[in-house]
Amino acid sequence: MPRAQAPVAITAVMLAAEVCGMAGFAAFSALLPVFMPEWRLSDSDAGWISGIFYAGYLSAVPVLVSLTDRISPRRVYFASCVLAAAANLGFAVAADGFWSAMLLRALAGVGLAGTYMPGLKLLTDHVHGPGQSRMLAFYTAGFSIGSSISFLIAGAAMDASGWRAAFGIGAAGPLLAIALVALFLPREDPQLHPAPDTHVLDFRPVLRCRAAMAFVLAYLVHNFELFIVRSWIVAYLVFAAALQPGGAAGWWSVAALAALLNLIGVPATIFGNELALRFGRHRVIAAIMTASAAGCVLSGLAPGWPFGVVVAVAALHSILIIGESSALTAGAVGAAPAGYKGATMAVHSCLGFAGAFSGPVVFGFALQFAGGSATQGAWLIAFVLTGAVTLLGPLALRLGRVQPAAP
Repeated sequence: MPRAQAPVAITAVMLAAEVCGMAGFAAFSALLPVFMPEWRLSDSDAGWISGIFYAGYLSAVPVLVSLTDRISPRRVYFASCVLAAAANLGFAVAADGFWSAMLLRALAGVGLAGTYMPGLKLLTDHVHGPGQSRMLAFYTAGFSIGSSISFLIAGAAMDASGWRAAFGIGAAGPLLAIALVALFLPREDPQLHPAPDTHVLDFRPVLRCRAAMAFVLAYLVHNFELFIVRSWIVAYLVFAAALQPGGAAGWWSVAALAALLNLIGVPATIFGNELALRFGRHRVIAAIMTASAAGCVLSGLAPGWPFGVVVAVAALHSILIIGESSALTAGAVGAAPAGYKGATMAVHSCLGFAGAFSGPVVFGFALQFAGGSATQGAWLIAFVLTGAVTLLGPLALRLGRVQPAAP
């Protein structure tokens, strides 16, 4: 079986595997309007189940990604794909309410922890030189593609066979990812993984690196906002549609719309990285995050407007919210201390997904305490709070004294 050798081909293999591995990623968020009445979930319950996925991720990512500095990332990747498949299959077969959903979504998050950043480490072990940042941008854009396809899978499966089918299909995706990497990705050079002279959880060299940590902290804020939108977008659009004179749109059509909104962000993250290469990462990231904070406020004001305008606002916010993602990750990888690229990715991903976990939970509590998701004022307050947190990202970069990166 021929193996990919050129950087573009290697990136294509890893991007395809990433998308397959994420088949069940958005299933719960896409079907939230179904689960809330069926399982009698409150807004905060829904926030917890959405957020626990990322809690599982961040609990495992320090170990799993740091291991890629010491052993082949391929081994970590394959084991984590198996776990992700098992968690999605378990949800399809056994989930019946809040606590079972919490457990199985947490395990699915652990699976993602061992595939997303270890997959990026696999990529950077094979692709070097000035083109690495560009290939990295395509890989990180694959996260939006994978989440979009996951929304589509969940909606179509629900329409055809019910929600359990959506998670059953989600279980098949990680197994296909294993096959793609095993068949088409070249083997790594064992000399790429000499063990550093510290233990696997010693992150002090990374934490002392001011340049890398500035990007990491900004990434935490970025994910806080991003995963609020990814977790709550379907519920938000269903609420906005219900306010229209014609009543609510079908939940499946809204899930498909959410998938399209995710896809809109794919070129934005690639273009954002290109802007960062040309004009400097600090300047471009700060500008995009500030604009995205304004997009939060606009989203909070929009639900009562004509539905086409609501969708346009959501599309604009989707573009802004993802625009700095690749630039942040490339900045952290580029600033990593020598010999600690995997550890830097671990810290980057762990703190980033601490934001991903806390964002949906905080948003759910904000909705509940502001009057509930059935009221416009609650959405406005929750989105304004999100925008205020987003503005901490440019502040983190400024306090980190990160100079604009050279093109």
